[in-house]
Amino acid sequence: MNLKLLGILLFVNAFSCFAQNDTLQNPYFKSYSDKVTISSYYLDTSNSFQIASDTQDPKIYVSLIPNRREQIGFNLNYRIIDISIAFAPKFLGANKGDSNSKHFNFNTRFYYKKWMQSFTFINQKGFYISDNNSTAQLPKMRTTKIGGSTSYVFNDKFSFKTLVSQNEWQTKSSGSFIPSFSFYYTNLDLNTPDSSPGDMYVFTLAPAYFYNFVISDRVLIGAGIALGAGINDIDGDTSALYQADFNLKLAYNKYRFFGFASLNTVSFAQDDKVDPRLNDNIATVKLSVGYRFDPPKKVKEVYDKVNEKIGL
Repeated sequence: MNLKLLGILLFVNAFSCFAQNDTLQNPYFKSYSDKVTISSYYLDTSNSFQIASDTQDPKIYVSLIPNRREQIGFNLNYRIIDISIAFAPKFLGANKGDSNSKHFNFNTRFYYKKWMQSFTFINQKGFYISDNNSTAQLPKMRTTKIGGSTSYVFNDKFSFKTLVSQNEWQTKSSGSFIPSFSFYYTNLDLNTPDSSPGDMYVFTLAPAYFYNFVISDRVLIGAGIALGAGINDIDGDTSALYQADFNLKLAYNKYRFFGFASLNTVSFAQDDKVDPRLNDNIATVKLSVGYRFDPPKKVKEVYDKVNEKIGL
């Protein structure tokens, strides 16, 4: 990760944590924003596509899957500071495709009272095309996706941050209705002589329900599902679009130590009347372990002085 990307990451998370500090204390969940949190994680994430066509019998289904998608990363968090560094080593099972394949993935969330804004950026190079019988490499294929969703949490007793991070912990079971509006732009370029880049725009509205089931003081299961619809535009051709999201998290938490496993999927499917159809899927599996501790006295003093001057 270069210095420019690191700067963007710090800037974005500064606003994120500023918004989080606006949240009042709630007996249904506990905040750990005053602790230094370090963690390591394994991440398998990709933006894959499926091409479906009804013009032939039997129907044709072809998948476009990125070569490199598994990452190992490290995270440091303290109040407005949130730094993540990750790399995709070749020795991991899903990274053994073309050696020039690349993958960069960045996600963050902003919180303001009951409002939540997510942001996603994915840049991939090097794919393989697969059907039921064979696979072939597309080493020069590139995709770039940018977008996110705006959501509203209706229930004050529900902690969405428990699902997406370990800086907050749900202490009593609770759920909430959370509608969201999503927008994504994707540029897809096969980089072959007979092809040209394509631009895709997605607009969807999806009602969702999330629930954190507290099994004990240290263990919980969080889950959520969203089903929605919207509009898809591919190079000026507009069609109906359907969205299905699924979130699942199993987490263990102590005052100092924590660990979790999570699965998140976002799927967009074009209407069946469109031929050929280009469906879009974002899938993320994450395994993480971490540790919290009180900040060193000098670090806290410096942070408090800076905080007084800039007003965060």
